[in-house]
Amino acid sequence: MMEPVYRVEDKGANPVEGYIAYDFPKLLWNLGMITSAVVFAPLTFSAASFVLFLVLTYVLLLIGHSAGMHRMMIHRTYECHPIVEKLLIYIGVLVGMSGPYGIIKIHDLRDWAQRNEKCHDFFSHKRSYFVDIWWQLTSKFMFRYPPSVNIEAKYSTDHFYQWLESTWRFHQVGLAAVLYFFGGWAFVVWGVFVRVSVSIVGHWSVTYFCHNPGPGIWRVKNTAVQASNIPGLGVITYGECWHNNHHAFPESARIGIEPGQCDPAWRFIECLSFFGLAKNIGKPRDLELRDDLQKIS
Repeated sequence: MMEPVYRVEDKGANPVEGYIAYDFPKLLWNLGMITSAVVFAPLTFSAASFVLFLVLTYVLLLIGHSAGMHRMMIHRTYECHPIVEKLLIYIGVLVGMSGPYGIIKIHDLRDWAQRNEKCHDFFSHKRSYFVDIWWQLTSKFMFRYPPSVNIEAKYSTDHFYQWLESTWRFHQVGLAAVLYFFGGWAFVVWGVFVRVSVSIVGHWSVTYFCHNPGPGIWRVKNTAVQASNIPGLGVITYGECWHNNHHAFPESARIGIEPGQCDPAWRFIECLSFFGLAKNIGKPRDLELRDDLQKIS
């Protein structure tokens, strides 16, 4: 049975003390994409470019971010052949949020902070939506007593992942060249600027609402943040909206674990398994093995 993965070494670290500072590479990238989308999208709109945006956004987030980076790379809820694994993570890089190491650090520091008894509002998402989304798009948290994130050698010593980490922004250029060939500037604007903007803002919006009080049946004891399930959003969030389940069972490849909880990324993982491309698929641990989890309804 698979156990959850924790990469943070927190001896002496404090998830509360520190301050928020602008992260200028992050700020320039995110706001540059959003500004370009706002300015150029109305000038280049067409039915074809809009359909391209919808399809490309959904496929890259579903396969690359949710199934690939989140459930496979970060939580190791299933295993793939190395070539398939690299392909999924490369698709995740094309989402345009960060490189593989950056995604791991963003996620694992947040997860560590939330699993403490107290954490800063930057990690708990307890400020207003607009304050929180500004922080996540432009800033970083400067710990007074920082933890360390120890990325396993499987990723940290692999030359392909090192290359992706150092070049992740530039992969949008290659994609833009392909899109320009097939559809001109309209495809570039909607397939890169609009897509990346919506993907990043959408990601942090779902994160915000999934970490504020809402419906859920699980309580993880002695943790600062209790995640929520958001009914009705399974399709457009690839199953990530069932975040209360995910906090309770981070080792599970399936997040929509209750009847009627739509989980498209889980269906994709099932397809990989059917064709022999995924194995050792994690399932929720038995409650009898848990002393940190309480079912509240």
